[in-house]
Amino acid sequence: MRWEKEWDLTCSVENTYIWWYGDGTMTRTSKSPKAVARVAYVIAQRSVPAYSNRKSPHKFTQPQLITILVLKEFFRTDYRGITDILTDAADLRDAFDLTVVPHYTTIQKAAHRLTKKDTLDRLTKRILSTAQRAGSLKSRVALAAVDSTGFESHHTSAYFIRRRAKGMLEQSTTQYTRFPKIGILADCASYFALAGIPSYGPRPDVIHWKDAIREAEKRATIATLVADAGYDGEPSHRFAREEHGIRSIIPNRVGRPTTKLPTGKYRRIMATRFPKVLYGQRWQIETINSIIKRRLDSFLRARSYWTQMREMMLRLFTYNVMVFWRG
Repeated sequence: MRWEKEWDLTCSVENTYIWWYGDGTMTRTSKSPKAVARVAYVIAQRSVPAYSNRKSPHKFTQPQLITILVLKEFFRTDYRGITDILTDAADLRDAFDLTVVPHYTTIQKAAHRLTKKDTLDRLTKRILSTAQRAGSLKSRVALAAVDSTGFESHHTSAYFIRRRAKGMLEQSTTQYTRFPKIGILADCASYFALAGIPSYGPRPDVIHWKDAIREAEKRATIATLVADAGYDGEPSHRFAREEHGIRSIIPNRVGRPTTKLPTGKYRRIMATRFPKVLYGQRWQIETINSIIKRRLDSFLRARSYWTQMREMMLRLFTYNVMVFWRG
């Protein structure tokens, strides 16, 4: 399959990165580890200081360690696995000026320090602002969508649980009711994730509605936001429309016990003048969730609550790095 690329690293990562194939179709995310490493490295250099302390050993910079963490997610491996990959790939190490491969415990400790919320927020803000300057992301997003997706956090697959219960006289007692999930608000045009709210499920999607809008509004202005019926509620519409000036499009829940129109102003509008064409673009967020799981895995390797929250946000940043290269 023929592919070509335009890339001038001598300027900066703010150049436009375009990947396309012989049939004229363009990929949504990059599949080049060196491209991902270079973008992550430059973004990290602009977001965090080189060293956390002037008395630190200065063997590895913080941007280099962040790039290694991004590559760990990109290759869908663990700390030992990424050290083996870097040991064998000298050209990949050259992409972010890494001369010595760190021990896997060094990477693990760096993950604990460099995946905190404030650091990941700075990285996300930087890559989105860089994408805006490059023209890949509009400062005013015409249409955005929000939805949540869950991740596996155990080694027993849902298929195994179903097979175990099949043919048993009594219902299987092996149940997994809690799982990590993340609410993602993304631009439907560029596919950049503007905000991610990690949590644990099963919980109603509407609980991260306000936080997702607040986080996204720090990085871009949103004109219209679409969501499924899980976010339905007059308070949801009022928060988006009256407090943030965002046109919210949410279908009313089906199965209402009455045929009367909703009493709320905005839910009544949804019942009488529902914009089906705009709402039809909600599938874009489903595609984004699918890309994240297919390209970066649907399984979390972290075990504790907070490390799982951080891993989901690191995975979302890695996804943005891949989208930025595709640009």
